[in-house]
Amino acid sequence: MGEEKVGEEGTKKLKGRKSSWATLRRVDSLNLEAGRVPATAAHRLPTVNWQRTLSLAFQSVGVVYGDIGTSPLYVYASTFSNGIENTDDVIGVLSLIIYTIALIPLLKYVFIVLWANDNGDGGTFALYSLLCRYVKVGLIPNEQPEDRELSNYQLVLPSNLRRSQKVKEKLENSMFAKIVLFLVTIAGTSMVIGDGVLTPSISDAVVGISIAILVILFCIQRFGTDKVGFSFAPIIFTWFAFIGGIGLFNLFKHDPSVLKAFNPKYIFDYFKRNGKEAWVSLGGVFLCITGTEAMFADLGHFNVRAIQISFSSIVFPALLAAYSGQAAYLRKFPDHVGNTFYDSVPDSLYWPTFVVAVAASIIASQAMISGAFAIISQSLALGCFPRVKVIHTSPKYEGQVYIPEINYLLMIACVIVTAAFKTTDNIGHAYGIAVVTVMIMTTAMVSLIMIVIWKTSIWLIVLFILIFGSIELLYFSSVLYKFTQGGFLPLVLAFFLMTIMVVWHYVHRERYIFELKNKVSSGYITDLANNSDVNRIPGIGLLYSELVQGIPPIFPHFISSIPSVHSVIVFVSIKSIPISKVAPDERFLFRQVEPKEYRMFRCVVRYGYKDIVIGSDEFERQLVGSLIQFIRQEHIMLEGVPIDPPVSAATVHVQGETVSAEVANHSSRRSSGSIQPVGASTKSRGSSNGTADRQVLGVAAVEEEVAFIEKAMKKGVVYLLGEAEVVAEPKSSLFKKMVVNYGYSFLRKNFRQGENVLEIPRTRLLRVGMTYEI
Repeated sequence: MGEEKVGEEGTKKLKGRKSSWATLRRVDSLNLEAGRVPATAAHRLPTVNWQRTLSLAFQSVGVVYGDIGTSPLYVYASTFSNGIENTDDVIGVLSLIIYTIALIPLLKYVFIVLWANDNGDGGTFALYSLLCRYVKVGLIPNEQPEDRELSNYQLVLPSNLRRSQKVKEKLENSMFAKIVLFLVTIAGTSMVIGDGVLTPSISDAVVGISIAILVILFCIQRFGTDKVGFSFAPIIFTWFAFIGGIGLFNLFKHDPSVLKAFNPKYIFDYFKRNGKEAWVSLGGVFLCITGTEAMFADLGHFNVRAIQISFSSIVFPALLAAYSGQAAYLRKFPDHVGNTFYDSVPDSLYWPTFVVAVAASIIASQAMISGAFAIISQSLALGCFPRVKVIHTSPKYEGQVYIPEINYLLMIACVIVTAAFKTTDNIGHAYGIAVVTVMIMTTAMVSLIMIVIWKTSIWLIVLFILIFGSIELLYFSSVLYKFTQGGFLPLVLAFFLMTIMVVWHYVHRERYIFELKNKVSSGYITDLANNSDVNRIPGIGLLYSELVQGIPPIFPHFISSIPSVHSVIVFVSIKSIPISKVAPDERFLFRQVEPKEYRMFRCVVRYGYKDIVIGSDEFERQLVGSLIQFIRQEHIMLEGVPIDPPVSAATVHVQGETVSAEVANHSSRRSSGSIQPVGASTKSRGSSNGTADRQVLGVAAVEEEVAFIEKAMKKGVVYLLGEAEVVAEPKSSLFKKMVVNYGYSFLRKNFRQGENVLEIPRTRLLRVGMTYEI
């Protein structure tokens, strides 16, 4: 009775799962692992305690705010480049500065944009990845239904408003809209990386910043954001204390009446009085919010609360005091506008302030350098940048990365820009265009997120676009006015980076489509089993491909070149998911290639753009452990019978966790190197012993299969890497041939190769060459 009761309960528990398996099973979908995804709440990011948040807030002062903090060195000089004719203009400009800082960095970024993060990660690509998940605007057709069942895939419920659905459908059905969104994303990304080049040059008021110091700055990046942040934070914190204190001193000493600039009426008076000159001067005023985008781009290094606390409590008050104090000083000494900051410093504090200012100016570049690393890491994971080495520099803070190749390329570019641009004004003109362009793109993408993802009132969306869009477009028109005076530089830098990204992503997409169109038919696998010329050798072969829907065309080419195949073959596809992290027990998806006796499997290994690629030994252990788990669970799903005879315990280790499975206590049959049907012995027995006998035999077959996999694992794992030479079809246009045959080929050969990124040991690597004509 007890056994019957247990059997009944087990059947009831499995009934739903079996039904789900039958319903969800698709011809080309790997959904077994997805069927066992645990509750979403189990994998949410842990709650950040206040001690950690305050620690991150302190670090962020040294990393994020150096740029916006040093803007008081040159804002008034850039705004009044022709001198001050009317001291009332000082109040008008101060009013512009106050409301620009309050509206853009504080209101827009700190309290709105930061919440459009992707599992704690910020930047242009984080916005794009959110849209890719909810709206399916990705250009590579490798989406799978199982991806949407990942615990980190959805942060909030998507909006079900009618307008949201209409916009969503239009975006999903329009290739033009998808391409435009992608181009906007990489343009914004390129601008932020360009900021990393321009920022170090603009930071010093003298611009003759030492190239030796620049080199030192880039060389210390390898120590990581947390160490750099803790080292720089005291200096930048001291800097904010200096500028805030000196500002208050000047405010009360010279002219406290400048505080009336908090009345926006003086902005209108300023434009009324100066007309076109006031509009042109906006390019200088805009420099007061340089580095604002770093708050969002660097979010992955910290968290939302840390950025909000540090900006609201330290940066914002210090900046208001600094600009108000300088305005009070200029009302009394308008002729000193060319060197306002240093002239307004009390004599007793001049040299300490000068030393801290030089240090802060150098550190100011850190914000965009860190942001550039984070963004390149994201774009790499989403297939938009050639392979580079990404080093995670902190075991505690997952978003902190360092990319050696990008670091030294930025260093070279910074040295060139510093040498070429001789004045702060020229670099300021260039920097203004870069910053405001990124801000406009961020406004557009966040507005789209409000429409299709957030349940935001249409009136709030319109208000958001009208307020911030109009302000940014006004500044954009002003900085474009000085395009020929240096404003072209960020566009040149962005165009260069965009070209790299577009070429790489385009060929990456075309290559995937080629593999999809030429994937191997099931008939080929059947013929292969009957081919006596193909030998099976002991061990496990891992054949890498980007294809997630079928067997790649490189496999037949491999068989024709080397007529041998391992006793267990796994077709591995490394897939980037548009989320920041994939939970370890959701990383592997398996599907057995029919018929089962051939022991061929397809495996999709899913990584988020902040995940660390697993090294070869650990990867093998996890893959084989997950494969064994798959085989056992497939038996449960298909047969509806748990593996539960008299048992001895066997253990499968997956990602540091121990998974216990019950192993049947039966005599193992001897496995040879040849392929034999899993259920061969079952067929010979018939059904005279009823369901119980079939269950025992099924369990025995499963455990024999597991033993075979473990034995193959001991024989060794070999990596089969296809080296596809991608060329344009002969009938292609000349432009396409230039892009594919020369542009992509150059990038592929001069950046890191696949085996280096995947950390594949060379002693167990076998390359197979093939030409793809796209």
